[in-house]
Amino acid sequence: MSTTLGIVEVSPRRLVTAAGRHSMPSPASWRIEGKPLLEWVVRRVTDAQLLDDVVVLIDSSQHDSLRGLTPADVSLVIGRQPDSLGRLAAVLRKFDAVHAVRIKVDSPFVDPELIDRIICAANSHPGIDYIGYKSAADPSPVHSNSGVFPEWCRAQAVYRADHLAGKSCERRESLRYLCSHPKQFQSTTIPIPAGLDRHDVRLAVHVEEDWEHAQSIVDALGLDGLDWHAIAGLLDEHPAMRQRMAILNQADCDNL
Repeated sequence: MSTTLGIVEVSPRRLVTAAGRHSMPSPASWRIEGKPLLEWVVRRVTDAQLLDDVVVLIDSSQHDSLRGLTPADVSLVIGRQPDSLGRLAAVLRKFDAVHAVRIKVDSPFVDPELIDRIICAANSHPGIDYIGYKSAADPSPVHSNSGVFPEWCRAQAVYRADHLAGKSCERRESLRYLCSHPKQFQSTTIPIPAGLDRHDVRLAVHVEEDWEHAQSIVDALGLDGLDWHAIAGLLDEHPAMRQRMAILNQADCDNL
């Protein structure tokens, strides 16, 4: 039994290039300093102090391409359910977890400190179903482009959402149903650190230019300097990069 399970989720999607005419494989296999992104993210997650275990969750279509990229000391779970919510519910049952912290593989700078912070917040809110980080300018949890923040959930709430969510759009993102149905689930948020709470921060890897930004950040800070404080300070010193991040964020909003 794992009280709080860290789940690195690899969604079966493809990374669209800037040209937009073709696609590239999921970034999970791309390399930072010689390590596949999947291994990189897993190692950052395992640095969190308050997780009892960490697993990687993929769907069956990804097994052949990703099975050699997961560190040997971390379980690779193949979810055979057709959607993200169903796969999350299945892995929680498999490990008999009470709570979980979900991290997407396209988040190369997910911060162990912020993982522990959200678990501490959950410990001080008994009975809560979902916790996410939020911006001061927007009361809803951060979901897409930050690339730093995890989400916390209670396993029993996920099982209930898996039972209730009937539409494909409700099941595509594993925790979206919980935080978008306040009458059925108790949720709360904790504030994004001020240095990252801005419209021109984008650290998730969704398009080719995001990957270029990630590589630049690693080159500038080195492997031992990638905490959120250092990244926020670096972005303060690079307005051109922030401007490009803001443009990419706005393009995503325009395409919703």
